[in-house]
Amino acid sequence: MRPRVIILGCGFGGLFAARTLRGAELDVTVLDRVNHHLFQPLLYQVATAGLSAPAVAAPIRHILADQKNVTVLLAEVQRIDAPRRAVVLEDDSELEYDYLIVSTGVTHSYFGNDAWAEHAPGLKTLEDAMEIRRRVLLGYEHAERESDPLRRAAWLTSVVIGAGATGVELAGMMAEIARHTLRGEFRRFDPSNARIVLVEAADRVLPAYPQDLSEKARLQLERLGVTVWLGRRVTSIDANGVQLGDDRIAAKTVVWAAGVKASGLGATLGVPLDGAGRVLVQADLTLANYSEISVIGDLAVVSGHEPPVPGVAPAAKQMGRLAAKNILRRIAGRDTQTFRYRDYGMLATIGRNSAVGVLGRVHLSGYPAWLTWLLAHIYFLINFRNRLVVMIDWGVSYWTFQRFARVVFGPLRPKDR
Repeated sequence: MRPRVIILGCGFGGLFAARTLRGAELDVTVLDRVNHHLFQPLLYQVATAGLSAPAVAAPIRHILADQKNVTVLLAEVQRIDAPRRAVVLEDDSELEYDYLIVSTGVTHSYFGNDAWAEHAPGLKTLEDAMEIRRRVLLGYEHAERESDPLRRAAWLTSVVIGAGATGVELAGMMAEIARHTLRGEFRRFDPSNARIVLVEAADRVLPAYPQDLSEKARLQLERLGVTVWLGRRVTSIDANGVQLGDDRIAAKTVVWAAGVKASGLGATLGVPLDGAGRVLVQADLTLANYSEISVIGDLAVVSGHEPPVPGVAPAAKQMGRLAAKNILRRIAGRDTQTFRYRDYGMLATIGRNSAVGVLGRVHLSGYPAWLTWLLAHIYFLINFRNRLVVMIDWGVSYWTFQRFARVVFGPLRPKDR
C-alpha cells in the first residue's frame, strides 16, 4: 500500500502542502468543511462590497483536479485520535493515515465574552463577510426610513474593534463607501455624514508595524474620515452600541477584529498548547510524541523560532511546503528540515491610494505602498480567472468610485432592525 497522507484544512497551508505532494507515490486526502479555498487577505473587500465572493474563492476540487494522487472530501473533523492514527468525522466515520498535516487555522476570540459575537461578527469566512456586508448596507437603508435624528445617527455609525490590518482595512473601506460610493443615492440624509469609529486597546494602529508607519496609517485613516480611538478597551457590546468604560458609542453596526483563538482540533491532539490554544510544534513542524503529525499555519507555534512566526498567509504557505517535503524525506529515510520563516514584508491598505508597507528595510506609505499592495495581491490570487475578475472590478471601482457587489440576500430579520 502507498503511504496515506491526510491534510486537514485547505487554506494556504493545506493547499500548498497538497501542491507540493504533486506526483508523489502516495495517496493524499484533503478534508475541508467548505468546498472552496479562500484568499483571506481580500475577504474584507467582500465584506465592504468591493468584490464578489467568487473573486476571492475557488473550488478546491477544481484547484486540485489535475493531481491524480489527491482525493478531496467535504467533511468536518470532530477529533484526531493520534494514538490510533485516525481522524474522526462529523458522522463518526473514521479515516486512517500514515502522515497527517493539520492546518485548520484560527477563529474569533472575544476574550471570554462570547455573547458579543451576536452583535459584533468577526471576519474569517465568506459567511462572515456577507453578514458584515449586510449590516453595513442595511444601516444606510434603515437610516433612510428613520425620522428620529438620534436613531438615524446610530444607524449611520459603524464601530470596528481592533486596529490590526483587518480592522484598519475594514474601517478605511467603510469610510470610502460613505464618502464616495453612496454619494447622491439617498434623499433624507447625506451618507458622507456617516461616522466610522476604529477602536484599539493599544496606543497605536497596526501595532505589528514600525512606529512611523503606524502613525502614517492613523493620519491616512483620519483623512478618510475615520475617527480613531486608541488606548480604549471595550467593556460591553449590545444591539445598540459599544461601551468603553464610562464612554458609550451608539452604533447599529459593530465589527470585531480584535482577537483570534486556535481551532479546537488542536486540543484533541493531547499535546501542549499555548494560551490561545495553538499547538507547540518542533522545529520541523511535527509533534514531539507523534512525528507523523505536522501542525502548520496559524494553529502552530514553532518552538525556538525567533522572532515568533506571524500568522500571515506567506508563513502558512512556507509551512505547508516544508511539512510536505519533510513527509517525502521521511519516506525516503532522510532527515527532516528545520522551518525558518522568510519574511518578505507586510502590506496593509487603508483606502484609495492609501496604504503602508514594510519590505525589508524599506518603509512605504501612500500611493507607492498602495500600488505595491495592489500588484502583490493580484499576483498571489489563486488562478487566472480570479486575477482577471479582480483587476476588472478594481479598475471599474477606481475610476467610478462604485462598488457593484452591493447585494444583500433574504428578508429582513429581527436583528436587522
